[in-house]
Amino acid sequence: MPSMIHRLTRVLKIGAVVGGALALMRALRGRRSPEVTGQASWPPLVEPAAPAPRTGPVRFDTAPTGDSGAERADKAEGADKTEGADTWLPPVDGACPAGYPIKANARSGIYHVPGGGSYDRTTPERCYATAEAAEADEFRPAKR
Repeated sequence: MPSMIHRLTRVLKIGAVVGGALALMRALRGRRSPEVTGQASWPPLVEPAAPAPRTGPVRFDTAPTGDSGAERADKAEGADKTEGADTWLPPVDGACPAGYPIKANARSGIYHVPGGGSYDRTTPERCYATAEAAEADEFRPAKR
């Protein structure tokens, strides 16, 4: 009857042979083409080109600091403006100036007309003279 040491030696030899065979199979499998292994080959990622730098006048959505609301409204009426700046005015002390009753909120993208359900609760970020001007700046009307 074989001794315990002989059995252990035999198991270790068989384990070494099986381990070597598995390592050889893995090495050979890694050398196969994707068609043989069934693995997908993806085309390389191509980064899109950066857009060209912007040129020309820039319109800022915020009013200059240091001016009162009345002075801003006076300047906006008589000054040379960039494209689209003459369609809206900033609020004066939290309210829309005369002639610009449409309240618009830039975060929500919604405008409110006088008499609307949320008009009195709305704090405007922009004030428009007409609903068409607000829609031209991509605002949508309030639902009520």
